[in-house]
Amino acid sequence: MIHSMTAFARHEIKGDWGNAIWEIRSVNQRYLETYFRLPEQFRSIEPVLRERFRKALNRGKVECSLRFNAKNSAQGALTLNKALAAQLIENASWINEQTLNSQVNPVEILRWPGVMETEESDMSAIQAEILAGFDTALKDFIEARQGEGENLKALIIQRLDGIVNEAEKVKSYMPEVIAWQRKRITDKFNDASIDLDSSRVEQELVLLAQKMDVDEEIDRLYSHVKETNNILKKGGAQGRRLDFMMQEFNREANTLGSKSINAEITNSAVELKVLIEQMREQIQNIE
Repeated sequence: MIHSMTAFARHEIKGDWGNAIWEIRSVNQRYLETYFRLPEQFRSIEPVLRERFRKALNRGKVECSLRFNAKNSAQGALTLNKALAAQLIENASWINEQTLNSQVNPVEILRWPGVMETEESDMSAIQAEILAGFDTALKDFIEARQGEGENLKALIIQRLDGIVNEAEKVKSYMPEVIAWQRKRITDKFNDASIDLDSSRVEQELVLLAQKMDVDEEIDRLYSHVKETNNILKKGGAQGRRLDFMMQEFNREANTLGSKSINAEITNSAVELKVLIEQMREQIQNIE
């Protein structure tokens, strides 16, 4: 399947410890770039997340965030390190005596690192649930990329059909254009009172036909349409290959435009350029 590089997914995990919310979003990018916003206690899982993204994705700028909300009951009861607090008070009292008996602020004692402690939750179990939730979010994210990719594929196929239609129009115009040019050359000879030499007229027409010949460009357009459809059917990470095909389409459309000798063919050449540009814009979002 064709995957888009633009997608979003959100997944919430709930447990006795509280809740957590994963959010993953991405936009188009030439390569795979991952950015994380994680709570400090989950920084250690970032390499794991990065590796899972690397295995699942090929291109895109991906932003991944985790919001973690612990329940108060899950944070454990507060305990006072009385021995450390007593040492701090004793030392603070000595300092007070040396500084004209300024009063010790109990709050400052309680703020000292290690005086007040909480029981640690079982972070390994919580981390396992958080990673399982990430896998669910990643699965939803990939499905969103697939869904958007299928929409892009349908739009591109629609434009490919338009290119075929324009190529058919140009082919249908050519007999009329050649007949008009034959008459134009004959009229010029007549206006100049030159005896018509059939071989001379044929030589002029052959030279003109070579300049006007668009069969090669039309055949290549058909070939490019077929190849692009094959790429879309194959699926996978085909963005770069499709982008290359747009360059090939543009080359043929430019050549066709340079050979235009009537308004209808010029209009078809312009329409081809429009269709190709529309496809190119869509392809910028394909992985």
